[in-house]
Amino acid sequence: MALTGTPSISGGVQSAFRQLDPAKYTALGDFINKVDRPDVREALVKTYGDQGITGFLQMTGAVKANGSASQVEWFEEARLHAKQAGEWTGALAFEVDTTGTDEMYVRVNDVILHGADRYVVTAISEAAGVFTVTVEALGTVTAPVATDPLDAPIIGNLYAEGSDQPSRFLESNVVYRTNPYMILKETFKVTGSQATNIGYINLGGGDYRWYIKGEQDTRQRFLDKREMMMLLGQKDTATVGGKTVQGSEGYFAAIEDRGLVYSSTGVGNSALDTLPELDAIIVELDKQGAAPEYAIYGNTTQMLAIDGMVASLNGAAGYGNVTSGAASYGAFSNADQAVNLGFKSFSRGGYTFHNKSWKLLNDPTLLGSSAYNGVMIPLTSVIDPKSGERAAALEMNYKAVNGYSREMEHWMTGSILGVSNTNEDSLQFNYRSECNLVTRAANQHVLIK
Repeated sequence: MALTGTPSISGGVQSAFRQLDPAKYTALGDFINKVDRPDVREALVKTYGDQGITGFLQMTGAVKANGSASQVEWFEEARLHAKQAGEWTGALAFEVDTTGTDEMYVRVNDVILHGADRYVVTAISEAAGVFTVTVEALGTVTAPVATDPLDAPIIGNLYAEGSDQPSRFLESNVVYRTNPYMILKETFKVTGSQATNIGYINLGGGDYRWYIKGEQDTRQRFLDKREMMMLLGQKDTATVGGKTVQGSEGYFAAIEDRGLVYSSTGVGNSALDTLPELDAIIVELDKQGAAPEYAIYGNTTQMLAIDGMVASLNGAAGYGNVTSGAASYGAFSNADQAVNLGFKSFSRGGYTFHNKSWKLLNDPTLLGSSAYNGVMIPLTSVIDPKSGERAAALEMNYKAVNGYSREMEHWMTGSILGVSNTNEDSLQFNYRSECNLVTRAANQHVLIK
């Protein structure tokens, strides 16, 4: 049978040759490479490990609570006993100026302790907010001179037989504190064209759309920044774009304002790394009625310093329980749980310390080069002096009412990927949170700088 017709050369294998002008390649390899499949690996390399820092507050026992006002208000118990401050005006008299920072606590018949000397208050007079207090020495004393400062505990009182009851009394006091809420926001956007692009990297579940990675990273950055603002925020206002923005007191600011701040005196070394330094902190914690268990979160330098300190004392006589095996694990179910959470523990001076490296303080793009080395957090709750109820030392609060919560608001605006509430050929991911952190009994927390 004879063949008829002219076969077309527009199809078949010849069509591949039309993809490249032969005059524009010099070697067969150049031409063949155009049809080779690139060997691109789909796994995304975690060059810097898990970079999320969120979770510190939950790990330290911070609880979540809802709020329905512009600020959180709470009360903290004052000291049961108060010292009397003032200035000596002579050997047997001192002044208390309540127009300044001094408060008036002493009463007639009270006994005060000045150094190792005892005095009984015999008379008090007042003129324009300045109280003149006359005293009599009990026993032999070293007479103070005028302008000497007075910082005297009131150790009791003395009354004559048949005398009346005191005419004045001391009222219990509480410290009123407030912390306003702060508003944080974030946005991520993808166009319709970008949302339909397929990349090389498998983002999980066989999905290769790169915008998903961008949205996931934006969400993680937002959560990280929200936590950092609760840790590092400042209770102050500023004007941005003609509008007032409200800051909120963060954890570090609370400790710096009314807590214990440790700074090393060592040359070129800001880490807590010697037993005398630790003992000095323990002495201060005792003064504050601190809890028996603490979590120490520090950067790598600080954790290595503690490891070295404990290791050098391990088994040494006269140093108490400094080995991890001697530690209590009351904050955790058992030693295994502590180890699984990354804690190493030791005991000293009646306190148990659980140590853990804090990623936030190691990250060079965050606080890795800051002045902060770590914190010591009591693993306990505190008692509200007004209600008598126990409350967490750290409390994360989010605005919420009647089922509407501003803890983590997330919504989308656009006209792609199933969303149709604007005419813009894109999709915008929106994030918003209104929150604050309440630090109760900050005097029992330690900031290591």
